Amino acid sequence: MTTVLALAAYAVLVGAVLPYALSGARWTHRAPTAAVLAWQGLSLTFVVAAAFAVYHLVLSEQHVHDGIVGLLGTCGLAADTPPGASPAGAADFGLLLAPATIVLLPLGWLAATAWQARRERQRHAGLLAVIGAEAADYGATVVEHDAPAVYCLPGRAHRVVVTRGALDLLTDEQLRAVLAHEQAHLRGRHHLVQIAAKAFTRAFPGLPLARLAREQTALLLEMIADDRALRSHSRDALATAMCEVAAGRAPRSALGAGGTGALIRLRRILTPEAGPRRVTRAGVLLASVAAPFLPLLVAC
Repeated sequence: MTTVLALAAYAVLVGAVLPYALSGARWTHRAPTAAVLAWQGLSLTFVVAAAFAVYHLVLSEQHVHDGIVGLLGTCGLAADTPPGASPAGAADFGLLLAPATIVLLPLGWLAATAWQARRERQRHAGLLAVIGAEAADYGATVVEHDAPAVYCLPGRAHRVVVTRGALDLLTDEQLRAVLAHEQAHLRGRHHLVQIAAKAFTRAFPGLPLARLAREQTALLLEMIADDRALRSHSRDALATAMCEVAAGRAPRSALGAGGTGALIRLRRILTPEAGPRRVTRAGVLLASVAAPFLPLLVAC
């Protein structure tokens, strides 16, 4: 029972306490890539901790006492059965369904969310093939629409879409800056990270970690794209372009230049701060990778 309480407490800490601390941390906006990794690490840690907590709770006293070796024996993965352990039976495998569900639930939602996003992208790509015109100078698809908007459609048939309103409103430098932002989304395959965050939210609705991870990941991905665009374009050009296209809405399957937290990003672009030290980055990386293994150590 001590192991169950320890794992349950760890799951509560990761799922309901640490997310608020991470979302309020100042360093995340100065190192968005590391922050995205931290959110992913917390999500994986919660799944591992919750699965092991349920495993120790529902299995027989003998298997709980055997710890992780008992689990491996029940799964048929251990070469030798611990002393006093009984052979695995149908009831044991039935009990394993409870912890397995915690692992399979987000995986199932991941597959469903990815499939849904793919269908939406294909549907929108078919629409663009009819109403869009290629602009070779910008490497984008132009749509005749008065509202200024710039967004990218990820996937195999990826493309950047610009409305006529954005072309008429933005200068050449501003347009190229916002196009670089969208190209950064495509090169970084940011839509895959968003799909994972959305699937986690669907798997655990109401969990603070799920809600905050999805919100913060969307914002941090936009900041990562901003930083990539700023490597070759001025801050004023990108900030002005963001303001002009902020009202433009992108399809659900796309990533828009206005994007999430436009005001926060605008302040970040115009008043840049020095990034965290390498020691801090290394610490975040190490903690994100090591956190999912802590429940395993407790279970052992």
